[in-house]
Amino acid sequence: MGRSRRTLPEELLLLALDPATGTTAQPQSLDLGLAGAQLVELALAGRIAPDGDRIAVVQPRPTGDPTLDCALELLRRRGAPVRAVHWIGGPRLGLRQVYLTHLERCGMVAAVAGQMCGVLPTTRYQATDNAVTREIRGRLDSAIRTGVPPDPRTAALAALAHAVGLGKHLYPGNEGRSSRSRLRDLIRHDPMGGLVAHAVMDVQNGAVAQPRRQPGPGARPGAPEPARGVPMQPRRGAMARAVVH
Repeated sequence: MGRSRRTLPEELLLLALDPATGTTAQPQSLDLGLAGAQLVELALAGRIAPDGDRIAVVQPRPTGDPTLDCALELLRRRGAPVRAVHWIGGPRLGLRQVYLTHLERCGMVAAVAGQMCGVLPTTRYQATDNAVTREIRGRLDSAIRTGVPPDPRTAALAALAHAVGLGKHLYPGNEGRSSRSRLRDLIRHDPMGGLVAHAVMDVQNGAVAQPRRQPGPGARPGAPEPARGVPMQPRRGAMARAVVH
């Protein structure tokens, strides 16, 4: 995959970066959104495809993007389609820092070291070319303003932005309410983006149900299944050495 086109995880992260402060909006949910964006990007590249509410590898050939190829290999090793909510809510968090470092290496953001309360080291990130972010934002604005169905990539980006809660960051206040509503509605224009966005929201809501078990021998039809504990919650990554907002 050439570098002439930015990937969806990169675009989602650039949308979340605040140009004034160098921090990211919705940092807790952004990791989930980035994991979902990887799935959509792999689907657009023809490497995976939806199978009901599951994700199946249909072409294991690498894309040429190391971060995406790592996700593709992990999916391939599963050996069977995996539920989108289980993949997104799995132990591959920390993607925000991975992609910030990646964008820094690509020269798309610059890291600025600082301190919190004069003691704790922090790192903030500034976009090196705001025109790139304006172009990404412009695609969303155009889809919202015109009502013309966007291309699958833009529709998926809108769905993910809504899923991680970037609507209030992109379109704040009462005046942005209608834009936030239309951003949410764009989810219907890309099936894969919609599947992944709903999975991201389900993980945040703790609604990651376990697969239904088959009744055991001698079980009465219609008898309730044994309790299986609380829904799976996404694991948080270990705190990085430097605090990133």
